[in-house]
Amino acid sequence: MKRIAIGVGENENIIQACHIFKEKHPETDVKLIYSDDDLVRAVLDRQIDGVVRGSLPASNIMKELKEKYPALSRATYVNGNDFEFLLTPVGIDEGNTIEEKFKITMNCVEFYKQVGKTPKIAVLAEGREDDFGRGKEVSNSIKDSRKLTKLIEETGEEVKNYYILIEKAINDKCNIIIAPNGRVGNIIFRTLVLLNSWPSYGAVTFGIDRTYIDTSRDQSIEGYVRSLTLANDLAKD
Repeated sequence: MKRIAIGVGENENIIQACHIFKEKHPETDVKLIYSDDDLVRAVLDRQIDGVVRGSLPASNIMKELKEKYPALSRATYVNGNDFEFLLTPVGIDEGNTIEEKFKITMNCVEFYKQVGKTPKIAVLAEGREDDFGRGKEVSNSIKDSRKLTKLIEETGEEVKNYYILIEKAINDKCNIIIAPNGRVGNIIFRTLVLLNSWPSYGAVTFGIDRTYIDTSRDQSIEGYVRSLTLANDLAKD
């Protein structure tokens, strides 16, 4: 029997989500966790097959996990009838350098190849291509996006720089979308998933040899059910 642990904070959608998940997956044992420290211990516990952050706050949990796994990074898995993609970086302190974003991109590529899918990568920036020169931050973001696109091209993977035009990247069915930084990625996630109800399975966590799905504290019942399902699917028997 698989064992999945999930964090319970102030959002009581977690409890209802667990009941729904158990009805669909009676063969999986679900353990409720009520503190940050206990959740970290659950991630490290080899007797637990997968962990979902649920509605516990992220900051302390990520800090503790990064002490043990310094290369930790996340990509939110958004999946609907007409679209599917990994969005990254999404942590507000992640993806601040070209090197970080390149490493996260390659993690996403490896994830898709492991599940038998072909990566199609979109790199984003904080402006259109012809917005270069309209402020230092915008120009630096555009320069970084060009450098990142070139690095990815050198690996042989399919990639295109869409600059700020995320709508075109989604319309072109790109399944890995690289935001300019984690703050922008977090806003994109909240706009699509929390405001417009695009279905998300939570964030897949890389750089760790455990199954850990990061989630928003504000997710819906259905969202938490999806995260539990993803953890269950990725967890090894």
